[in-house]
Amino acid sequence: MIRREIQEAFNGKRALVTGGCGFVGSALTRALLDAQADMHVADAMLPGTGANPFNLADGGPRIAFTQADMRDDAAMKRLLHDKDFVFNLAGLSSHVGGMRDPAGDLEVNALAQLRLLEACRAVNPGARIVFAGTRQVYGRAARLPVAETAPVSPVDYNGVSKLAGELYHFLAHRIYGLWTTTLRMTNTYGPRMRARDARQTFLGHWLRLLLTGRRIPIFGRGDQLRDFNYVEDVADAFLLCASNPVAKGKTYNLGAAPIRLTELAELLIALNGGGSYSLIPFPPERAAIEIGNYAGDYSLIQKELGWEPSVSLADGLSRSLEFYRANQAHYW
Repeated sequence: MIRREIQEAFNGKRALVTGGCGFVGSALTRALLDAQADMHVADAMLPGTGANPFNLADGGPRIAFTQADMRDDAAMKRLLHDKDFVFNLAGLSSHVGGMRDPAGDLEVNALAQLRLLEACRAVNPGARIVFAGTRQVYGRAARLPVAETAPVSPVDYNGVSKLAGELYHFLAHRIYGLWTTTLRMTNTYGPRMRARDARQTFLGHWLRLLLTGRRIPIFGRGDQLRDFNYVEDVADAFLLCASNPVAKGKTYNLGAAPIRLTELAELLIALNGGGSYSLIPFPPERAAIEIGNYAGDYSLIQKELGWEPSVSLADGLSRSLEFYRANQAHYW
């Protein structure tokens, strides 16, 4: 159900979602369609990312699509010039991938973000921009839950590049007055997340393993705490950030009540009606960038914008299992 204030804010307005064929981008696109926005999606469709044409198959002709890379200044200026809202979700999110190709990671997550902001400043400085940030900028938390005021200290190159992209958005607001807001997302899950491997989200890979009768691997002792947000709740947060003037120039955490990974696996197995998991040692490349426990303090966005998680973990996991049972061919 779309909130009335959301419907009023987006009805008939022009919105661009970069990275819109990805997991979160496609959920946000569907939410904007529900709010009667005039939709345009741009995606570079880079291999190894979550971009999947099936993610938007249900949108049909209501979505204008352009295959474009944010590093293409001319293409971005054409896309940006008439948009009321820009939801900037294009980027790379693989932590291991960032360590293996740090230059490519930096080019997409930092330089391309700067180019988008400069293009927007040139052709459409009045657009409202919401940037997809990440809790990875915090690194290893000193205490939980982690508030926006906590020190930032990424443990991998991907966290550094995402922080650079975030800072470009902040400075574009402070120096040039652009409307920019950053959402620091935690573990987002739900239908349409990449599941063929763990490049973007381990939980998507867990679902694939479980549904194909294989054991779920959990690194270490499995007592790590993580918090999870259902993708429709995350889309709702993006819409609130773009529609509420209070959010201009702000950075917000998302989050939820944390759960240990072994408890998460047990819940998923119970909902599936069967399955198993095993504890395995951390691979060296993952041990070096492991953050330990994490839970986000989302009280600021709750207080200022009225956002909070509405879909329980059990309900969200059940919806995800149902989706992948029906659509395995498009995600395995």
